[in-house]
Amino acid sequence: MPRYRTPLRYPGGKQRLAPFIAEILEANDADGWAYAEPYAGGAGVAMELLMDRKVSRVYLNDSSRHIYAFWKSILDQTEEFCRKISRVSLTLEAWRRHREVVRHPDDHDLLELGFSTFFLNRCNRSGVLTAGVIGGKEQVGKWRIDARFPRTELITRIQLIANKRRQISVSNMDAEKFMTTRVPKLPESTLVYCDPPYFQRAERLYLNTYEPEDHGRLASTIQQKLQRPWLVSYDGHPTILDLYRDRRQFTYSLQYSAIESYQGTEVFVFSDDLELPDTSRLSYIDEALATL
Repeated sequence: MPRYRTPLRYPGGKQRLAPFIAEILEANDADGWAYAEPYAGGAGVAMELLMDRKVSRVYLNDSSRHIYAFWKSILDQTEEFCRKISRVSLTLEAWRRHREVVRHPDDHDLLELGFSTFFLNRCNRSGVLTAGVIGGKEQVGKWRIDARFPRTELITRIQLIANKRRQISVSNMDAEKFMTTRVPKLPESTLVYCDPPYFQRAERLYLNTYEPEDHGRLASTIQQKLQRPWLVSYDGHPTILDLYRDRRQFTYSLQYSAIESYQGTEVFVFSDDLELPDTSRLSYIDEALATL
């Protein structure tokens, strides 16, 4: 079994938090629950929970056609996608070609776009699609373009996910529309995990970013219209803490390595109908829980 379940490298990837979200499910006697992510991205938590049989089904949504194309392709065209991984040249010429596909998403079919998105994600610094190639255009230094492209392991990850295709639904909707129109049709026992673009630094990390007013509108949508138990993770900016001031929340520190390494403060916010565990095996979460 691969160490990581998701094939994507994602800025601020939350797969390390999967044990805590599994503990939340256990605290709610959530055997057989479904799980939804309006901002799926790399879907690190979703894949961990599904592969560990903590949830029965996952609903992945992302407003980015790039990310949607990746997930849709590995589920519907698994063999062809894996063949591309086996055969692709890890060269600057290939990198430039795939970069052009990513820059013009509407000119390509889902398989082309999905694979090019995957290629840049694995070959760019920190997995950021708009960043430069690992090793630079001179390809000097310890790390080169192929440093994060272990073909066999990536194929294994994709095949394991594809084996669960009947338990995975993928959509390409605006996140708020997904929450207000799709989520109400999901099983009553569905946990919704929202991990929106950060309030700060978002422009460098995400293709789709939010303005301050977007974060305010999203906070209203989640707190007033989301009809399933939910949790939200964000960077711990004072504006975000204030937008969710009427809900249970705690902050904790997390180390990031998107473009450059830095330590950021994160916040978790929880819906009123969600039971929380008293403790967590993640030490930084355990300390934060004690503050509630």
